[in-house]
Amino acid sequence: MKQYKPLVIHAKVNMQITGKSKSYAYNLLKKIKAVHNKDPHHLVTIEEYANFHGIPVEKVKEYH
Repeated sequence: MKQYKPLVIHAKVNMQITGKSKSYAYNLLKKIKAVHNKDPHHLVTIEEYANFHGIPVEKVKEYH
């Protein structure tokens, strides 16, 4: 069976990467959505998250 790799960042992964609280993680995702002109129901991709923070995509993928 083929295993799928996640394409989006969730608050829990954001918490693991930043070491911050859940509320901080949700607020950060809201900021990233605002920068990319996304609606609240849209998801943040790993690439958008990495670009926002200026870190390599591979580093973010290590947390999935």
